[in-house]
Amino acid sequence: MTAGDEHAAAAAGTTSAGLVLAAGAGRRFGGPKQLALLDGRPLVEHALAALAGLDRVVVVLGARADEVRGGADLGAAEVVVCDGWADGMSASLRAGLAALRGADEVVIVLADQPFIGAAVMERVRAAPGAAARAVYGGEPGHPVVVRAPLLERAGELRGDAGFRDLLGAAVEVECSDLADPTDIDTRDDLEVVRR
Repeated sequence: MTAGDEHAAAAAGTTSAGLVLAAGAGRRFGGPKQLALLDGRPLVEHALAALAGLDRVVVVLGARADEVRGGADLGAAEVVVCDGWADGMSASLRAGLAALRGADEVVIVLADQPFIGAAVMERVRAAPGAAARAVYGGEPGHPVVVRAPLLERAGELRGDAGFRDLLGAAVEVECSDLADPTDIDTRDDLEVVRR
């Protein structure tokens, strides 16, 4: 077996997973924004579509989990309900990453950023190292790609900062030429992007 064959065999055994964070209550939106329609599909479905082709996808729900599950086509995604969703993004991350234990790479996206598609995922995943994140005009955003050994530190996550405090050495990948990172926080935000 050549070195190239060994590399291909190792890559074939790599598990790449996607994680959609969709647990929030949508207080500023006035309801479950995960179900807000854009181009005929709920926002959470846009996030799931961007992760198509990965080995596994987990979507973390929390507030109004049954309503979101019943109102969107989650396809083959595994659903994890995070009872501690009100504690902040880190609780959702811990729940999702626990379900994905054993994955070599996890691509993390937010359910309220509908314009970040597969091209951004590919570019950020191609970056080397234990972590990489998309930046837009130099501003950090999503997706965030986390690999071992950083994945093993998920239990350290607290509050609403997500992986931010652990991403000091993350490779920053400029993606403003590929996507609009707008997130939908309010109904006004949704109306603006619908125009």
